[in-house]
Amino acid sequence: MRQLLLLCASMASFSCLNIHTVIAASKIQLAQKLNCNNAQTQLEINRCAQLSYQNADQKLNKLYQQLLPKLSRSRKQKLIAAQSAWIQFRDASCEFEKSEYEGGTIAPSIYLGCLEKNTKQRTQELQGYLQADL
Repeated sequence: MRQLLLLCASMASFSCLNIHTVIAASKIQLAQKLNCNNAQTQLEINRCAQLSYQNADQKLNKLYQQLLPKLSRSRKQKLIAAQSAWIQFRDASCEFEKSEYEGGTIAPSIYLGCLEKNTKQRTQELQGYLQADL
């Protein structure tokens, strides 16, 4: 009976905590422990893959925003259409690549790695456009 009362008391004190505070604290703890050069668990590998892809995506978007104002109206519209089609293709292609591992814990890192690889390739293409005589 005493153990049940202790359990209820601890649950009551936990329920008083703001769930966002608990989530934020766990994210901070994960970020502090995360070493992408030596990820030990699949969760860490997936999180590192996510961070790596986000970094590549930020570089792509920055370059894209630098390129757009340098183009004529007609070419700008064509690049916007091409970029939209490329994003759809990239995402569908990476979904296909991930499908081999569907349901497995490695599937997210396969998908994110594919996104990163394709995003870096597209960044190089846009860099070439930016450096070319427009």
